[in-house]
Amino acid sequence: QVQLVESGGGLVQAGGSLRLSCAASGLTFSTYGMGWFRQAPGKVREFVTAISWSGGSTYYADSVKGRFTISRENAKNTVYLQMNSLKPEDTAVYYCGAQRLWSSRCRIAEYDYWGQGTQVTVSS
Repeated sequence: QVQLVESGGGLVQAGGSLRLSCAASGLTFSTYGMGWFRQAPGKVREFVTAISWSGGSTYYADSVKGRFTISRENAKNTVYLQMNSLKPEDTAVYYCGAQRLWSSRCRIAEYDYWGQGTQVTVSS
């Protein structure tokens, strides 16, 4: 059974930082591309960032470029999202997803597995 478990969310002031983790089990983690998406209240889930299976390629939404960094440790079956210079508009539930074929990094439908999400709230 595949499980993705996010952690590290919380309440932070604008300008602060958080580091999210997503621990995977039940799959060969090193063969999956991984992505982070977020969903704010009343909005659709949107792409944030993604990383290839090897970690050699990363992709970012324009809204987080320069502030967020995705990384992974295949030995620990974990992907991370370092979020700096947080803004109130970053407030959302953050989800990690795993994609085997790596056909489209930004498309929700292309991801095979999802975690339950972790809440990030940025106060002004």
